Amino acid sequence: MSEALVLGGGGVAGIAWMTGLLAGLADAGRDVSGADLIVGTSAGSTVAAQIGSGLSLGELYVRQTDPARQSPEIMVEVDLEKFGEQFGTAVSAGSVLEVRRAVGELALSASTVPESRRRSVIEARLPSHEWPTRELAIVAVDAASGEPRVFRNDSGVPLVDAVAASCAVPGIWPPVTIAGHRYVDGGVRSADNADYAAGYDRVLVVVPLGSVDVFPTEKPFADVVASLRAGGAAVAVVEPDEASLAAIGQNPLDPQTRRPSAEAGRAQGKDLEIVWS
Repeated sequence: MSEALVLGGGGVAGIAWMTGLLAGLADAGRDVSGADLIVGTSAGSTVAAQIGSGLSLGELYVRQTDPARQSPEIMVEVDLEKFGEQFGTAVSAGSVLEVRRAVGELALSASTVPESRRRSVIEARLPSHEWPTRELAIVAVDAASGEPRVFRNDSGVPLVDAVAASCAVPGIWPPVTIAGHRYVDGGVRSADNADYAAGYDRVLVVVPLGSVDVFPTEKPFADVVASLRAGGAAVAVVEPDEASLAAIGQNPLDPQTRRPSAEAGRAQGKDLEIVWS
């Protein structure tokens, strides 16, 4: 039976929560980290790369909860409601592709930290900068064309650059330059990009911020899940429980959310019963 693990976006809090969740599932004898394919979007791309680094889930968990082991991050104050309002014009630009292009234009014109500084953050997050042997699909969006780009093990793109591109939240972090193209967060296409797991027998979708897309999508999340099931896959969706939502809080980009989010995720994972349908 082929298995795919889909890890969605959710900032540094989402990274911590997913790491804790996976560790908690493993604690309870339900380790899902050995999936044949891992689809990673934004925060999920970081976790996907970390899982393939060779470190155990326990070691990765400590890197989220122990201040001495946490990677350096850049503090961002973000009001998610205001953030959404700033993209109000862009998301009404027309077709889904036109919206992505409008968001890309905003990202390219935004004042952010230098691209090199942001890349250093991603470098520090990843225990290994080499692509793992297992298959990864890391999703980003071309800022100019609005077209998605899926970076894979054989794409010839450094893992750090692929993850940095997928994590380039428009208006917050700089678009990432790869072979002359500028890329923004894969969440501009979809918060989870679960459709890239089509063809696998069992698909576990983990969505730190819930199954709601920030930007317009070609197919709503429920329809994507229905399509996967129609294709023969057993699908399960995991969202944060009440305690995890409280730990993630209103600013998932705040590095201070890492420890409480990881702890809440681990507790949730230990008690979680995965329901396949």
